[in-house]
Amino acid sequence: MPDWARDVVLECCLHDHGARYDLHVAVVMPDHVHLILIPTIDAERRAVIPLPKIMKAIKGASAHQINHRLARHGSIWQEESFDRVLRSSEKLDEKIAYILHNPVRCGLVREWREYSWIWYRDRENPYTPEPLA
Repeated sequence: MPDWARDVVLECCLHDHGARYDLHVAVVMPDHVHLILIPTIDAERRAVIPLPKIMKAIKGASAHQINHRLARHGSIWQEESFDRVLRSSEKLDEKIAYILHNPVRCGLVREWREYSWIWYRDRENPYTPEPLA
């Protein structure tokens, strides 16, 4: 995926942050994307916004923009997405760190902060013990 297309994908991942989901991290790799997000509540329906609906919006918007720029039609994304449910704050921190280091493990950068297609929300873990005085 060319650099400009990764920019498009990252922008699409961020588009509904704070509205349809709370995004913790997004890393757009050359051939795949990692996201950690929490779907929000659709107040009108009084239900959690379904993950497949979120993924369809991100994939659809990014595919539309990429295809428009390339003056073509066709699939950009695979139909399926692979998701996991995280059940604790500790696991969330562990998974965020793992995803942030993906570009390093793939040899794209030496330090994850050097990678241009990362967005993450710096957060304080409410379960982190207070430092001893």
